[in-house]
Amino acid sequence: MQPRILRLNKAGLPLEWLTREETATLMVKGLVLWSLGDSDIRIRGGINRHGVRSELILPPIIATHGDLKYSDQHVPAVCNRLLFRRDCNLCMYCGDKFPPDMLTRDHIIPRSRGGSEKWTNLVTACRRCNQRKGNSTPEEANMPLLAVPFKPNKMEYLALANRHILSDQMSFLKAGFSKHMRWN
Repeated sequence: MQPRILRLNKAGLPLEWLTREETATLMVKGLVLWSLGDSDIRIRGGINRHGVRSELILPPIIATHGDLKYSDQHVPAVCNRLLFRRDCNLCMYCGDKFPPDMLTRDHIIPRSRGGSEKWTNLVTACRRCNQRKGNSTPEEANMPLLAVPFKPNKMEYLALANRHILSDQMSFLKAGFSKHMRWN
């Protein structure tokens, strides 16, 4: 898998991950205002009539015009992959680490009791603990949570959403992590 490029607005706020091709297009069109980081991300083109192959070196972080209406409040809906990554694949009840296929999402306040599908009402649980807790709250089941569930901010969400983050990108994103974000 090729690393993605982190796109920022001109104020330096993160927007999205771009493919190499999307980044190359922005660069060739002169839409990149500034960039950060060292990179070995390269795109090689064709060979011209002089036998020279074109090559474009892409920075790991770019800033472009537009999208100044940055909203840290908008974080996409919860999906299991991102929830499990937020909780570091740990069961928030027993504390054991599991592969993703052995984990479930648990509603702290069960759906049958009005619990929502929000980041702050969901935690990662192993199948055994989720079954044991059943339709109870953690207090009723005498199963205290090991960590407080939280809604990731934009920088945390971008870190959770990408598996192949370069060190320059991670350094940039970590500067915006909250005290709740655990990173393994």
